[in-house]
Amino acid sequence: MVPTGIPHFSMKSPLLFQNQPAFEISDAQNKILVCPEHGARILRWEHEGREIITWPKNADWSQILKVRGGNPVLFPFIARHFVDGKIGFWKDNLGTVRELPQHGFARDAKFSVIEGESGDVLRMRMIDSAETRAFFPFAFQFDVVVALLPASRLEIRFETTNTGDTPLPYYAGHHFYLAMPHGERADWTLDLPCASWGRQNPDGSIVHEAASSAQLRLDDPAIIDRFQIRPTSAKVTLKNGAKKQQLVFELDHVNSVPWYAVTTWTQAPESDFYCVEPWLGLPNAIHHGEGLRWLAPGVTEIATCVLDGSGW
Repeated sequence: MVPTGIPHFSMKSPLLFQNQPAFEISDAQNKILVCPEHGARILRWEHEGREIITWPKNADWSQILKVRGGNPVLFPFIARHFVDGKIGFWKDNLGTVRELPQHGFARDAKFSVIEGESGDVLRMRMIDSAETRAFFPFAFQFDVVVALLPASRLEIRFETTNTGDTPLPYYAGHHFYLAMPHGERADWTLDLPCASWGRQNPDGSIVHEAASSAQLRLDDPAIIDRFQIRPTSAKVTLKNGAKKQQLVFELDHVNSVPWYAVTTWTQAPESDFYCVEPWLGLPNAIHHGEGLRWLAPGVTEIATCVLDGSGW
């Protein structure tokens, strides 16, 4: 039996989950499943038997991009990109137009597991290849590091390194699918003070509006697909007042680059999940610049997000 509060992780013994290889990080209160071979994706997080990050029971792994669950990793760019009104393309500063899948190419890529971390940490790595350079002609190393911290806190770090000799543009992000019965949506609020709100126009540009409230209701359709830009609090709290249940997103960390926005989304009124998504930039930032990061050759940047599940 794993002692209370002491995470356990076995690098040598991946398990099968829905007939796919996965690694488990766990302690007495938490069980986290991670799948390096399918986008370094956290599949599920259970806290004292209750799902926080949810995964469907009958997921179609042959169409992993359509599965509504886990935490898809968004890299090198997030969301939708447009060139001359046509979706799925981006243009570099020399005018070359290239295709790019929505949310980038990491979320269905095969990551390597990197040995040498402590027992409660899983480090997964993707490096550039001929396939990635067709979409994104830059040399990089992109590590996703998952760690179970004491007191039911889950840390995810993005460590992006420019291994080439030219500046590298990027803006990565998370896409947490949180377990939430649709019938309870009216009981949930999200405390998220920010500088402004935004949405993406059909041509890829961003429209802004004043942030009129710091507390969002998850049954409000107006927050679906909305960007809460430049959070002004180090912590974003998702809570259910009826159940006295909460999840805290800790976004401010030493040596971490800032999270530019937190996006809120769900698929339909009957969806039993809600997505809260910290992003380093906004969609189409390579063209309009909002949140676009340029990484100098040889430099590594870290983006740290911690989820406190102790109140779930």
